[in-house]
Formats: sequence, C-alpha cells, structure tokens
Amino acid sequence: MALILTFLGKNGIARSKIAIAAAKLLANQGKRVLLAGLAEPTLPILLETTLSPDPQEIAPNLQAVQFQASVLLERNWEELKKLEAQYLRTPIFKEVYGQELVVLPGMDNALALNAIREYDSSGKYDAIIYDGTGDASTLRMLGMPESLSWYVRRFRQLFVNSELGKSISESPLIQPLITSFFNVNWTADNFAQPTNQVNNLLDQGKAAIADPKRVASFLVTTSDPIDVASSRYLWGTAQQIGLTVGGTILISADNDHQLSAEFSPLPVSVVPDISQGEWQPLIDALPNLEAQASQAPKPIEVDVHSRKVSLFLPGFDKKQVKLTQQGPEVTVEAGDHRRNIFLPPALSGRPVTGAKFQNSYLIISF
Repeated sequence: MALILTFLGKNGIARSKIAIAAAKLLANQGKRVLLAGLAEPTLPILLETTLSPDPQEIAPNLQAVQFQASVLLERNWEELKKLEAQYLRTPIFKEVYGQELVVLPGMDNALALNAIREYDSSGKYDAIIYDGTGDASTLRMLGMPESLSWYVRRFRQLFVNSELGKSISESPLIQPLITSFFNVNWTADNFAQPTNQVNNLLDQGKAAIADPKRVASFLVTTSDPIDVASSRYLWGTAQQIGLTVGGTILISADNDHQLSAEFSPLPVSVVPDISQGEWQPLIDALPNLEAQASQAPKPIEVDVHSRKVSLFLPGFDKKQVKLTQQGPEVTVEAGDHRRNIFLPPALSGRPVTGAKFQNSYLIISF
C-alpha cells in the first residue's frame, strides 16, 4: 500500500510546484513514487516533458501520469459491461459508448479516484502524489467513499423494507418475471450480495482516508489574506471528510512564521518560491511530510468510556454547524459538506445529550 499525498490551496501553480518537489524528495529517499495530475498543461510545463495517460519514468524512482477522463472511462467500460452481463439477461450498456458518460457531473473525479485506487493496489509504488484541483472538488472526490456508502446503506434498506422488496422475496408470481430479466434468482438475501461488495470497497476507501499513514493532505498558501482564508476553509472542510491535514506550507521570501496563529496547532513550514527548473531549494525546505501527517490532529476521536465523539472543525463555530441524529448515525453539516458518523455499538441508539465547541473541536455527548 502506498502513502497518498495531495495539496490544498487556491494558488494552482504553487500547489503543483510543491507536489513536484515532494515527489522528487521522496524519490531521492529511494521510494518508488508516482506523480499523478489532471489533463491540464501546468504539470507538463513545470516538468518540461510531455505526459500521457500511462505512467512514464521522468527521473530515478519517479514516474508521472496524467489522468484523462475519456481514456480512464473507456478502459473501465469493458469491466462494467462484464458486471452488467453477470446480472442482466439482456445487457443494455453494449449500446452505450463510454466516452458519452464523461460529461456527467463528477465523473472525472470518480475516475481519478478509481485510478488512484488501482495504482495504489498495484503494489508498484511507495507513494502517490496527487496534483488535483486542490479545492472543494478534490475534497468531494476523496469524500466519495463516505457519501456513497451512506446512499448504498439507505437505498438497500429502503428496498428491503419496501413492498417491492417483500414481493420479490415472497411472491411466487413475481419470481418467474424477475428471472426472465436477470441471470440470478433475486431474493432479499442475494440482493444484498452486490451491495455488500460495493460496501466492502467503500469501507476500504473510508479506512484509507481515515489513516494518516495512508492518505494525508497539506495546505499550500501565501501570506495573501485571500489565500489564507481559502486554505483555512479547506482545512475545516477536509476534516468533514475525515482527511488528515498534516501541516501548512507557506510560500514566502521571508523566513518567518507570522501565520502560525492562523493555522495553530498545525506546523507552518516556510519555503521559497522558485523559478521553473530550480527544484533543489524547494526540496530542501520541505518538512518531513510523513512525520507531520502522523502527528496531526485527528479529524475524529471516539471516547466510548466517556460517551463522547470529538470532531476537529477548525474555521467553524457552533452557529455554522447543524447536528442531526438518525438511528446509529449522527450527521454533522458544516460549510458545504456533511459528515455521517456511524456510531460504534457502545454508543449506537443513545441520543445526543449535548454538543459544545472547545479548542476547535465539536464535542458531542451521548
């Protein structure tokens, strides 16, 4: 399994420079590194090379790849057709071209996340540096396992409890009709099989996001107030998807830490802005990214003994947060994101008795 790092912030060129320097730093340490970016010109220009949809070696221990949504979808389309043929007697996807689906909102993010997952599971890399958009879109992409698992759980339960679900399970009249369309004899039990497979995959994604040794991010900012405000907002939003933010990288000509208070308790590392191709000063100034990520505040802490759940939500206050509870889950809405917390058995079923903000933590009591 690889360490997956990404960088968040408003300044796209600065972010890409940090991503390249981080990739070079890890490669110089002997790690097998993949630098992955979107189908945009920034990375090829900064690297002074042409990138393709397939990884190519650009330096010792360092490969680079450019995600192209149409290529990724076409490569996965045949697998989707095989899955459809497994369940449907008369497949319908054979009449649809994969390229047609690239225009769907969020499809490029889903394809990029799946590509990262596949490169991670390949075992070929020790670290994957993802140079994405670095904004809320990247966070929504990394939050997909959490949000999709919520919908899978909800719709599966709705189906099982519905009249249709009961009819499929119990009615001898409906079963022949279902069998004429599907390759399997659908019941409530075997309906759960594909959803369980999906949930297992999503659970793996959620576990990776929650582990700073597997996935972590860093804020990239300048001293410009707009950059600072944007980075602070992304910091708080990252916590909503359970993503560890390991620290702040400040691009500045002055070796000072005037912004330390803005990002406390995160460490702030000052690095120089560099001209294209002058990578060594930036590489030398980068902190130990892996160590900082492992020491960062956890997005969520569950204390079963004290019956408390603590969420780290920097940049938000109590008035900006909405808290709801349904069954074994608590939903926290802050900013443009929501987080569904699946409570452990010891807290499941207990009602929320209080919530307060303390040192940037939302502490929920049960």
